This record gives sequence, C-alpha cells and structure tokens, in this order.
Amino acid sequence: MKIAAICDNDTAVGLRLAGLQELYVPDDAVKIWNQLSERDDIGIVFITEKIAEDIGKHLKEYRIRNNIPIVVEIPDKKGRKKDHLDFVSHLIKKAVGVEISKEK
Repeated sequence: MKIAAICDNDTAVGLRLAGLQELYVPDDAVKIWNQLSERDDIGIVFITEKIAEDIGKHLKEYRIRNNIPIVVEIPDKKGRKKDHLDFVSHLIKKAVGVEISKEK
C-alpha cells in the first residue's frame, strides 16, 4: 500500500523531504480527493486540516462508508486549528473507550 498526501506547497516540501512520493497540491481538492479515494493501492492519505475543511462533506461521507484509505488530517504551517476534531484520536477513543491526550 502507498501513502499519499493532499496539501499546500509548504507542507508538500516537508513531506517530500520525509520521503513521500505521491503529493498533490490541488487547484480542485474535491477532484483530487475523488481520484485518490477510488484507487485501491493507497492505504493512507495525509491531508491538511484546511483542505479537509474544504472537502468536508465528501470526506465525511467517505469515512462513513470506507475504512481504507485511512485519512490522517495534519496541520499546515500555521499550526493546528483550535476547533479541529482529530479523527484518529476520535477513533482510538471509540475503540478503546479512553481518551488519549498529551500531558504538558
């Protein structure tokens, strides 16, 4: 399975340096998302929180019906959004029954 990312230019540079090969900086995020979600060779999709907001309805409907690819929302260079729900943490809480958090 491959890992892909839909992100802005700055995040793409960092992910490219980390070794990701399939990077998409979209003009039309919905079109790119539809193409990636139909592929069966993609296991994980990293997507910036801003782009996830832009395609919110499509992403939510996809998550209800499908388990793969796993969609991991990441912050962009501006940092994590305050009102953003981390879906992976939500899944862990749902499966385990405990909330995972980082102590400061």
